[in-house]
Formats: sequence, structure tokens, C-alpha cells
Amino acid sequence: MKTTTPSRAFPPAGLRLPGRWAVLPAAVLAGAVLGGGYGALRTPEYAATSYVIVVPAGKSDPAGALGFAQAYGRVATDIAVTGDAQVWAGVSAAALRRQVTAETSPDAPMISITARAERPAKAVSMADGVARALILDSSHVAASTGVKVVQFSRATKPLDPVSPSAPLSALVGGCAGGLLGGLALLVRPRRAAARGESRHSRRAGASVPAPAVSGAHQAEAV
Repeated sequence: MKTTTPSRAFPPAGLRLPGRWAVLPAAVLAGAVLGGGYGALRTPEYAATSYVIVVPAGKSDPAGALGFAQAYGRVATDIAVTGDAQVWAGVSAAALRRQVTAETSPDAPMISITARAERPAKAVSMADGVARALILDSSHVAASTGVKVVQFSRATKPLDPVSPSAPLSALVGGCAGGLLGGLALLVRPRRAAARGESRHSRRAGASVPAPAVSGAHQAEAV
């Protein structure tokens, strides 16, 4: 007897349902709305950068300035907190540690001090305040270190915020929503198919009749 294997439908029936595909545009729209709302409601953040440079004091070795620049860059916020940077910037010590970062160059004894704040003028005052604290601290210990920190460039007032705008946040949110919606479409049909195969196997097992026992076998058993 010739048996035929039923052909498997592709794509699965769950994916061919129009209601299931509506999840993807709905997820994109929801992500865009949430992202745009976050970008619109979030307070803009501005960044200002002040630059200082470490120079040899007196007849000290110029090569040592690069090493001291690396050291000053690591402890810039600590020096600012213990110094007068809080007074000059008008912020707390916690704000200085949280909103100010210092970076050094591997090729030059220069330190860039970047401050982020919700107002451009506040970002400038924080960056310049930390730079001023470094300059003052280096002058106190110049006799022992052989170097001092001098101002290279003061911070300029930023014109545009560095935080993401509302359109950019909406774009990122839409992409994230589309990714999650696509993953949901890929995962749910597989689970539904697995549950359907499990129910089909249970029904097939329940419908198989028990083997009949012939009369001769019954007599032998007696």
C-alpha cells in the first residue's frame, strides 16, 4: 500500500495569520513613542572641557612630566574635592565625582577635564574649577615633584547638548521595539507548534486499540 507523507506548510500557519504579524509594527510604534517621550522629557545635558598641561619646574627632567600627567589625571576629582573646586564650581563633592571626568594623553603631558551639567554655564564652571584645583595643588608640591600644572585652554560655553535629542531617542526606541517584536514572532510559533505536536501525539496514543486475543490463545491460557 502506497503511503504519502503530508507536505509541511511553509511558513507555519501561526506566521501566516495576519494578526500575528501586526505585533511587529505595533512594537516599532510603541518603542518609538517611548523613546521619543524619554528624549523629550529628559533634561538636556551639556559638556564643557578644560585643558591643563604638566610642565617641568626649574631644571627637572622634561620626561617626568608625562608620568606626573598620568598621575594627576587619575586623582583629578579627588584633588578637586579636597580643594576649593566645590566653592568655585558651586556644586557638592558628590556632583564633582559624578559629573567630572579627566583623561590623559599617552603622547603628551596634557589632561582634559570634562564636566557635564544641565546648564552650559554650570558645566564650564565645574570644568574650570577642577582645572584650577589641579593648578593650585601642583604649585604647593612643585618643590618635591619637580613639575607644575598650568592652564592650557579654558572651557568654552557649549552651544548644543550632548544628550540624545527626541528624534534620535525615538529612532533608537523604534529599532529596539522592532527587534523585540521580531524575536516574539520567531519564538511564539515554535512554542505553539511544539504544543500542537504534543497534543496530537497524546490523542494518537489514546486512539490506538488494544490488540485482540484469539480464542485459541484464551483456551491455552485456561
